[in-house]
Amino acid sequence: MQHDLEQNKKNAIAFYHTAYTGDPAAAVEKYVGDKYIQHNPLVGDGPEPFIAYFNRMQEEYPEKSIEFVRAVAEGDLVALHTHQTWPGGVEYVTMDFFRFDDKGKIVEHWDAMQEIPDLSLNGNTMY
Repeated sequence: MQHDLEQNKKNAIAFYHTAYTGDPAAAVEKYVGDKYIQHNPLVGDGPEPFIAYFNRMQEEYPEKSIEFVRAVAEGDLVALHTHQTWPGGVEYVTMDFFRFDDKGKIVEHWDAMQEIPDLSLNGNTMY
């Protein structure tokens, strides 16, 4: 099956933004397929643990923010590169990977997160 790469990128961003900014149930309802496999060890498999995790994050850290720096799509995968700012000015670079099913729904997720240091020995940004 041929995937609509541009639409999958838009859907991955909308899914993540909707969940991150406080409505993970709506994100799941609109963008998640029949199953949801989670590889982040802090979140359980399936939609319910995902919703609970993001609801808890919204309650504990309502002032957090996210910027989507880039999205890359190939085959059934979309990769998002983001910049997150958390309370106290702590900043993170994140990379999230989403696998889409043949209906254009998200069915699997991987991520990696790294705090942005004050000093870069190479002088380059993390973006």
